Amino acid sequence: MISEQHNRLRHVFQFGFAALLAVLVCATGSATSARAQEVQVTGPLAGAPAVHHLRLYRKGRLELSPTFSITLQDEFSRALLVGGQLRYHFVDWLGIGGWGSFAVANPTTKLTKEIEKRGITRDENRLSLPSPQGFDKQVGEIRWIGGVDVEFVPLRGKIAMFQKIFLDTDFYLFAGLAFAGLSERANTAAGVCDTPDPVGGPTPCLDSQSANKKRTALAPSFGAGLNFYFKGWAGLTFQWRGVPFKWNTGGFDDSGHPDGDFPDGLINSKDRKRQFNHMITLGAVFYIPPKIKTTH
Repeated sequence: MISEQHNRLRHVFQFGFAALLAVLVCATGSATSARAQEVQVTGPLAGAPAVHHLRLYRKGRLELSPTFSITLQDEFSRALLVGGQLRYHFVDWLGIGGWGSFAVANPTTKLTKEIEKRGITRDENRLSLPSPQGFDKQVGEIRWIGGVDVEFVPLRGKIAMFQKIFLDTDFYLFAGLAFAGLSERANTAAGVCDTPDPVGGPTPCLDSQSANKKRTALAPSFGAGLNFYFKGWAGLTFQWRGVPFKWNTGGFDDSGHPDGDFPDGLINSKDRKRQFNHMITLGAVFYIPPKIKTTH
């Protein structure tokens, strides 16, 4: 019996040794194959860069960009903004800069016009809508916006137009902090709209509808864009930017009640709701110094 077990153990050991030897042979063969492959890539191209004469549009250059922007998917009022961007790139794929825009117009949306036309004021909603015809006076507006960010360029190449015109282009991502100058409906004390305004008398409820206050909101900012280069010193940029922050876009009394998200008879900061504000921007791009660098 002992001899039989001894034979079995010997067979197991022999099988394991054979398997280990086979693994070592395969590994040695793979390493030899890999070294042989490395030998194949040696020669005139050994150590050569992947791309010759690459145009470095961004590296060591200051980027100036006058811009026009418009906010998207606004509830009651959108912003048309004129401004600019200024960036400096330490390397071709990484830069830092600032941007800013001022609203030249704040047109109201279709929803605002519908409320002005079809809205109804009752005792229960007098504070939120003192007058349908004056609703456009109480909606929030973006008066200016700007910030600082870091820009990363992961992709670049060429784009063809009609198979005849070829433009250098790159895709970039950016993230940072933004400051938004807002105009919102001013805080309104409880009871200002509890009773109807007397005929010919003071109108504190209607006055509260057009009373606005200005404040600055701090928010994260992020987005993506494309640059198209027509010259070594000029091009075109198109980008999307998201800036989420809380504000009272409609000037309504929607929150603040201790029992939940219900009206509390006050217009104040508790009525602000987080909005995913975003905008698209179109701009020209100019570079300083104007002369472009290229790799060897």
